[in-house]
Amino acid sequence: MERLGENIKLARKRRKLTTVQVSERAGIDRTTLYKIEKGNSSVTIGAYFNVLRVLGLQDDFLKLAADDEFGRKLQDLDLI
Repeated sequence: MERLGENIKLARKRRKLTTVQVSERAGIDRTTLYKIEKGNSSVTIGAYFNVLRVLGLQDDFLKLAADDEFGRKLQDLDLI
């Protein structure tokens, strides 16, 4: 989670957006954005998604758990 938060923070800075701009556009408090950028796991996944959307990274969200290699292996074992 800390790595995700750091990645979000870096993406915001690369776009030269302030915490105020991102939090307002995402519809969250600045405190919540601070928690997101620290990787706080108590923040809702919806808040994380809204920040990713503001940064234009919402498609990255769809990649979460997309490659379920372990699950496919388990499924393949049942097919035998």
